[in-house]
Amino acid sequence: MKYEWKKHEKELYSTKDKPSIITIPTQNFIMINGEGNPNNDDFSERVGVLYSLAYAIKMKYKKLYSDSEQAKQLDYSDFTVFPLEGVWTSSNPSNPLDKDSFVYTIMIKQPDFITKEMFEAAYEDVKKKKPNLLLRHVIFEAIEKHECVQILHFGTFDSEPESFEKMYAFVNENQLERINYYHREIYLTDARKTAPEKRRTILRYQVKMSSNLK
Repeated sequence: MKYEWKKHEKELYSTKDKPSIITIPTQNFIMINGEGNPNNDDFSERVGVLYSLAYAIKMKYKKLYSDSEQAKQLDYSDFTVFPLEGVWTSSNPSNPLDKDSFVYTIMIKQPDFITKEMFEAAYEDVKKKKPNLLLRHVIFEAIEKHECVQILHFGTFDSEPESFEKMYAFVNENQLERINYYHREIYLTDARKTAPEKRRTILRYQVKMSSNLK
């Protein structure tokens, strides 16, 4: 049986275009850091390195399952690669829309059954077959459980402030408090293949109960 994130983790990827609160469980990711305008080649190269590893992990796992003895210990024969995500902030808070000042971590979630050892084995394969200096900056790491406000944003990335305004109002109405300056984006559509007005992006940032209520 194939593990499909749209089916098995529907509650994490089926949000609506109205703000809501969600508890995100601890998740494992392959990730790489970067800085600057995401329209530049450097960003695309980092995305490419991540995907080369993500698909190498997937193929390594399928090969593992093809071993009849190993298959007895595994619940799934294959899995669908998760969507690209990004955690974004800025080195210039006075002008947060200045793309040249963006600081980010882009990442691809891994199913719970993918271990760090599996990542390392796939990493060695990619390093041999598709050597790239950026590979050395990719890590396998967990993001711990946390609470977020989220919304599904339709349209261009440049129009995201409209959705953030809705989130801001929701946070205030529900007596919540934003924890940090970072926000997270989950790209449900491929920006390379989707018209800007048809893009779907989940926006999230961490919150807690307002300190005024403690």
